[in-house]
Amino acid sequence: MDLNQFNRMIEHLRTATPRAEIILEEVPAPQKLATYSFAFTADVSNGLLGDDEDEVASGRFVLLHEPGGQETWEGEFRCVTFLSADVDEAMQDDPLLPEVGWSWLLDSLSAAGCEFNAPSGTVTRVSSASFGKLSPRNDQSEIEIRASWSPIIKESAEMIKHIDAWCNLLGEVAGLPPIVEGVAPISAARRRV
Repeated sequence: MDLNQFNRMIEHLRTATPRAEIILEEVPAPQKLATYSFAFTADVSNGLLGDDEDEVASGRFVLLHEPGGQETWEGEFRCVTFLSADVDEAMQDDPLLPEVGWSWLLDSLSAAGCEFNAPSGTVTRVSSASFGKLSPRNDQSEIEIRASWSPIIKESAEMIKHIDAWCNLLGEVAGLPPIVEGVAPISAARRRV
């Protein structure tokens, strides 16, 4: 794939329209990891409006392309992501939280119809307590997922499935209610420019 073909793929990715609570923003991608790269960040709100709106998760998605591939990738492309979301105390204390977080990733990829190789990553529980002048803050717990996989694509438009899967994963980790098939959301998707 040459630069023109990669740019056409990026144009497809820019058409991604996640659910309304997820705000995508194109950001500069890392330049030294591969010949070509592209990146999105996402902020996930609780879906409420005005002063009741709150960020419940955030993430970053990077697409890397190395013509000829890299041995560890098992392909010419690599999707790399990091996301974090607040979790309640019961989830934080669940010993299976890391396994569940990893299954959310694999299930999101499968549900979007993605083909991929070499998935790898970590799922981390983060718990923090505040002391001294910060003690009025509530204790916080988060889940963090760092993952990568090599998408198998036959044409550039197929890469959008991987963005869709990532957005679904963000919604799952953020605890957003599922969207009922056939029911249109009231608000439109938002994108930062």
